[in-house]
Amino acid sequence: MSTQNTATPLQGRVAVVTGASSGIGEASAEKLAGLGAHVVVLARRAERLGELVARIDKNGGSALAIAADVTDKAAVQAAADRVAAELGGADLLFNNAGVMLPGPIEELATDQWQHQIDLNIAGLMNVIGAFTPQLVKAAGERGVADLINTSSIAAQNIFPTFAVYSATKAYVTHLSRHLRTELGPKNVRVAAIEPGIVGTELQSHVTDEGVRDWLAGSKETMEWLAPQDIAGTIGFLASLPPRVNLQQVTIMPTGQTT
Repeated sequence: MSTQNTATPLQGRVAVVTGASSGIGEASAEKLAGLGAHVVVLARRAERLGELVARIDKNGGSALAIAADVTDKAAVQAAADRVAAELGGADLLFNNAGVMLPGPIEELATDQWQHQIDLNIAGLMNVIGAFTPQLVKAAGERGVADLINTSSIAAQNIFPTFAVYSATKAYVTHLSRHLRTELGPKNVRVAAIEPGIVGTELQSHVTDEGVRDWLAGSKETMEWLAPQDIAGTIGFLASLPPRVNLQQVTIMPTGQTT
């Protein structure tokens, strides 16, 4: 008979969340902690992480902050080594750090192209490389582990001026499907989350005036998703029975049609 507490189905699990200093990552860290996981929050902004850990602790959860830039391979590996040493390793990884910098391709904003590639692809791979051994080990011992990657509806749909961002997210979705064929037989569930528009800091980073106007207009005509909506989905995925893997989940605002 299972002794799992339905109120805290993630009790005893160690969850690593990247991009945890704001938005979806922050909300998901709080949600996973509320479900009983010991949460490790990774991001560059140490002060924001400290505030998040204090809030989780105040609400009865457990959290550890590690300030690291996911584009720094050595820093990510050091973080993984610390998780292994102090907590025995992760069995849930929410690979969420990313950036969105759309703009017309003819503007040749090569620095922005590279930034998106570095964070959304190379950073993602740094985290996967550092933590996959822990996930496989945990799955062998517990019967389940989770790798959840943040993609975007832009991986599937076509948005003018979003070419580079959309391509990085298509990489995330396709990579996740491939990884599932490798890791699924080892009891590591792999999922890609593809949200539509979510109200986060991502929009504030956009520099292209046309895109900023489009975003402002969309906010007037429909209600965007909130980070907590995605966090609830992450918690749901991780709480499913080990035999269940939702490999690709699209989450849209009700009013968003593309």
